[in-house]
Amino acid sequence: MTIRSDDKKAEDEAAVLAAIATMPDKDQLISKRLHAIITSSAPELLPRTWYGMPAYHNGSRIVCWFRSGKKFGERYMTLGFNDTAQLDEGGMWPVNFAITELTDEAADTVATLIKKATRKP
Repeated sequence: MTIRSDDKKAEDEAAVLAAIATMPDKDQLISKRLHAIITSSAPELLPRTWYGMPAYHNGSRIVCWFRSGKKFGERYMTLGFNDTAQLDEGGMWPVNFAITELTDEAADTVATLIKKATRKP
């Protein structure tokens, strides 16, 4: 990796962490854990902000993102996946998930979804 791309990666990760820092305390705790789950489950995904939200891309397209409920006055955080994730299950499947608490079971579900989203076809 060149110095320029290393600098860009560091800038993008700093921007994600700064976006998380602006969230309410409860959302920050969940967001820090989501960030850790995503980066450990799919180290090939690169963090960056997308419309001011933490997001993770595969080098060219956003795979997943999350946002605080504060962003749109919602009572829950949202974890979302773009079509790049290919979470297809039959003719209909969820791509957005509401999060009010990130239990160990929910964290395992997130890790499973991230791994599925980044699998090679």
